[in-house]
Amino acid sequence: MTALMIQGAGSNVGKSMLVAGLCRAARLRGLSVAPFKTQNMSNNAAVTANGGEIGRAQALQALACGLEPHTDMNPVLLKPESETGSQVVVQGQRIATVKAREYATLKPQLIASVLDSFNRLKSQYDLVIVEGAGSPAEVNLRAGDIANMGFARAADCPVILTGDIDRGGVIAQIIGTQAVLDPEDAAMISGFLINKFRGDPSLFDDGYKLIEARTGWRGFGVVPFFADAHKLPAEDALDLPQGGGSGDYKIAVLTLSRIANFDDLDPLAQEPGVSLTLLRAGQPIPGDTDLVIIPGSKSTRGDLAFLRAQGWDIDLAAHLRRGGRVLGICGGYQMLGQSVRDPDGIEGPAGETLGLGHLAIDTLMTPDKRLTRTKAVHAATGLPMQGYEIHIGRSDGVDRQRPFAFVDGAPEGATSADGRVMGSYLHGMFSDDAFRAGFLKQIGAQSSGLAYDAGVEAALDALAAHMEQHVDVAGLLALAR
Repeated sequence: MTALMIQGAGSNVGKSMLVAGLCRAARLRGLSVAPFKTQNMSNNAAVTANGGEIGRAQALQALACGLEPHTDMNPVLLKPESETGSQVVVQGQRIATVKAREYATLKPQLIASVLDSFNRLKSQYDLVIVEGAGSPAEVNLRAGDIANMGFARAADCPVILTGDIDRGGVIAQIIGTQAVLDPEDAAMISGFLINKFRGDPSLFDDGYKLIEARTGWRGFGVVPFFADAHKLPAEDALDLPQGGGSGDYKIAVLTLSRIANFDDLDPLAQEPGVSLTLLRAGQPIPGDTDLVIIPGSKSTRGDLAFLRAQGWDIDLAAHLRRGGRVLGICGGYQMLGQSVRDPDGIEGPAGETLGLGHLAIDTLMTPDKRLTRTKAVHAATGLPMQGYEIHIGRSDGVDRQRPFAFVDGAPEGATSADGRVMGSYLHGMFSDDAFRAGFLKQIGAQSSGLAYDAGVEAALDALAAHMEQHVDVAGLLALAR
């Protein structure tokens, strides 16, 4: 029946985590609560039960609320395919691929869908907690805005502005935002939060009071850095640690320029027996690597060119000569084949790109997009597994006769004749504890018995307690209308 919006004084100030924490705190107070983000730009998406896709941050927030993810929670999702163009997903379904300037003209047509989704959630739950996008201080983007103040005004939703003290300049972030906002936009802001504080929060008392005095806004708390943040799925590839774990089994992940759906990596990074390293542009694949993972990509042919530009194709060949293993997931699976054809230019310029040649498959990009949750059986171990598919393109070839898994008895993915190169369209498979343990054992790694999903739930409870300790949660909930 009521709503509250968390906006940021900049990008990556921690809005997503604050919303997740507030969602869990409200739920623990006995409220029915749902998350909402009008517009998200991310290639890290989740498949919803109603057959669409939303940003993975909203899927985590839904989990914090005890809900299944639904397309109404993120009605507009932008998935970058190039430096200037993005796929536009509205209420879970792809409608177009547009350039940035074209999207500016499209935005006013989307507000009806945004408000439709928002009002539907608002009618179903006691509280909707809304996450902004970027910053309202980007006043050059205010015309036609649907992500921040444009939405807040249209929905009459009170706003809390969040600043990130960890990056410095938080006083200017908050006061400067008020200075550049239109007075009617600024009037929507009811207060502020300071996020990511390290050390003794009382050292910021004078700065906190200065912000209150200069803006006239009430402060609702200083939130210390949350130590268990790494136990929650990362929203942005930049938030992923470059190195994780000190285990003997070494996994190297190629951080592609359009990396997508990298939630596959979170459970592996938490395995004590594993040392997982994300290789950035220009970094070679270490010679002692046991397994190389080529993750999903929003632009398979574009990222094949990026991969080759780093010399990773040469490193991969050397890695396999040394007896190493390779796993390609979704776009990474497509790259491992003989060719990737896109005659209609669905992911970029039309054409064909030579694959890495480590699997005897060929991929054809097709306009139909597969969005589904999938239950399968792992071919090598016979273990049941589950995940989701979110891809365009169909792959076929003789190595499909040695599938990675079976779905309803039909082959899924492919494996090389020697078993050391594997490819699959299934994302999210490593969240399944039993499958992850069996897969690690099969490839020669130690499994710890980690209960991954239980750990995420515990981290959300800890985040809610963290918010209750450092934020006036009751005061925030009283603002909602």
